[in-house]
Amino acid sequence: MATTSKQYKNIGEDLWKSKAEKIKQNAELFALTYGALVVQLIQDYEDYPEVNKQLEKMGYNIGTRLIEDFLAKSGLGRCADFREVGEVVAKVGFKSFLNITPTITHGVPPPQSSPKPDGTGSTQTSPGATFTLTLDENPLAEFVELPEEALEGGLCFSNVLCGVIRGALEMASTTN
Repeated sequence: MATTSKQYKNIGEDLWKSKAEKIKQNAELFALTYGALVVQLIQDYEDYPEVNKQLEKMGYNIGTRLIEDFLAKSGLGRCADFREVGEVVAKVGFKSFLNITPTITHGVPPPQSSPKPDGTGSTQTSPGATFTLTLDENPLAEFVELPEEALEGGLCFSNVLCGVIRGALEMASTTN
């Protein structure tokens, strides 16, 4: 029997509720210290695109480790398709680790350019092969006010989350 979107939401809620208070405090501590980490990276690299790369790389390393905990505690098996992956990431993963549920939008990417004369080029992506997660609330930004300079300079403050998702999905595809 396929798991429904509502069932995924309930699994995420149950995982968050079952966590010890200490783990919930760790999530808040991470949010509190994340801003200081980003400031230090800005000071070290003095280049927003490089800071973005470092945040994504850190997130990737976190994601490769979080997936084992996630799979053990959620009891979920392999997803049937990428649409289901999006549902699990949004409704179980984010809920169980950050106590938020992003809005998920499934879609097809815009058409790729046609192949080049040398035969190279992008291939078309099938329907349901992409999803977008929109955070209505971002726990990482809860204690932070970004200066205009950082925003205009292209800082992706929460890029660590992109890395976490990439790392977790990459590891899940090799462990299942």
